[in-house]
Amino acid sequence: MTQPQDGYTRVDNPVEIETLLESLSQPGGASLQLEDDQGKPLPVLVAEQHPGESLLLDISAIREVAGELKRGKAFRLMGQSRDKMLRSPPLVMSECHDRDGRLLCHSAYPLALEVLQRRESFRARLRLGMEVGVIVRANGADLHLQGDLKDLSLEGCQVELPITSASQLASPMPLELELCFPNGARAVVLGTPRHHVVDTERQTIKVGFQFVTLSGDQERQLWVFVREIERESTRQASDADATLQPSPLFQYPVTLSPSVGRRYVQAHATPMARRMARVAGYLDGQLLELQRGSDFDSVQLSRHADRLLTLHDEDREATLFATRCMLREPLPVRRGLAVAVHLLDISATASMPRDVRKAVVACGMVHDLGESLLPEEVMASASMDAPRRGKLASHVELLLPRLASCQWLSSSVVQSLVERINERLDGSGYPLGLTGESLGELTRLAMVVDTVDAMRRDCQDRPAWRVAEIYRHLLGHPEQFDQRWVKRYITHFGLVPIGSLVRFEGGELGWVQRLDDKGAPAQVQRCESIKPPDDSLGQVVRDERLARLGRIVEEIPLST
Repeated sequence: MTQPQDGYTRVDNPVEIETLLESLSQPGGASLQLEDDQGKPLPVLVAEQHPGESLLLDISAIREVAGELKRGKAFRLMGQSRDKMLRSPPLVMSECHDRDGRLLCHSAYPLALEVLQRRESFRARLRLGMEVGVIVRANGADLHLQGDLKDLSLEGCQVELPITSASQLASPMPLELELCFPNGARAVVLGTPRHHVVDTERQTIKVGFQFVTLSGDQERQLWVFVREIERESTRQASDADATLQPSPLFQYPVTLSPSVGRRYVQAHATPMARRMARVAGYLDGQLLELQRGSDFDSVQLSRHADRLLTLHDEDREATLFATRCMLREPLPVRRGLAVAVHLLDISATASMPRDVRKAVVACGMVHDLGESLLPEEVMASASMDAPRRGKLASHVELLLPRLASCQWLSSSVVQSLVERINERLDGSGYPLGLTGESLGELTRLAMVVDTVDAMRRDCQDRPAWRVAEIYRHLLGHPEQFDQRWVKRYITHFGLVPIGSLVRFEGGELGWVQRLDDKGAPAQVQRCESIKPPDDSLGQVVRDERLARLGRIVEEIPLST
């Protein structure tokens, strides 16, 4: 890029030119300004572009200037893409003709475009994996909130906060916002809440703040941050120029780990649950990107699959229990983490190469995210009748194309765990109604793992089941579930699996966190009431103290 006169930036990258011109192809997206004419730009439509060769322009709405254009009058194409003003260098028409009542003209293809950034209103949106924390404070008031920055401009920003923050934001005075970047850079500004959107499923509130009383130094600092966010976002795009250098703002120093943000300030049941929350945050962000029409971010999926593998390698039992502690996450995220970790754990006994284990984890994490692409009424329905079942099955075909960019994933693992996890041996599953001979070993295992996890959770038409009842159901339906894998699952995870809430004969309650070699509880964390595991868990007991609690008299089914 070069910088011509009057603030415009010259763009001569062919891919970027094509992308910018594509933004002018919608009705009302482009206008035409005759050279040496200071009048109002005239409406025109970019009907077709042939990169490097020509543009086809529809000037049907401005036939009054067709004569001048046919005689070689120069013009500029103008328009807007996001918060950028675009203009072409002077162009001329080469030929014009009528087609179906439309007046179409050819012009040369611009070898460059000029872009003017609207500095004041340009809003840089943070992409998946770009983490910037925000601390919200009120002077003289008992208010200290932590959230995540979603976008930033010189006029304001959007911050995602815990849903419990809603009642605390009704302040008549501007609030102090401290932006905290990964490399340690910080900025403090004042902002007033202007609008908010509540997401009850994700237990969040997105708040739009308008900045007030910015000094010149603050404006300059914010503009640096806006440009660096946009730069890093551009670098992370799938079609980005590989020579682009990372923004220093998003580089974590060796001695610094994430500490500011919605998930990092929340209390968690265990240290491992706190670490797993970062993977959950990625899946939550990816879910939102899917809803916006984006594909999976291949790099981020790879990075977080590696992270989950590392957590499991460090402490498999703590990782299994942590999947029962993701209380604030959307259901597809909770289900994805639980299925991924349980698949990884039971398949770890086989001599499976690490790249295959990684693909298993990745596919397990995302296998249910397609449900977020379904209409809300489908997921909210309390009945599983044929019409709803058919609509529900479509989540698989909605999800599969979004994984196409993740070329590191084994296609056979994607087929086994994403496409076929809901199939059944007798052909009663979906989406393809395949029967046993078409279903491989990984699918046969996955359908057992997925079914156990689903039945341990509340559903619209039934409460969570006890583990013993789930096992009886699986053993009682050999026509649907491979009995070899059902029995292996029971043997591997035990009759009272990690993550079970149990009552002892003395009445005490506890969460099973570790098992001994015989599958009996070896570590339990006490709790006072029947509720999902949170930071209020009590004493960890093992050995003699655990023995003094007596025998387990019941497992209490509880959706997490």
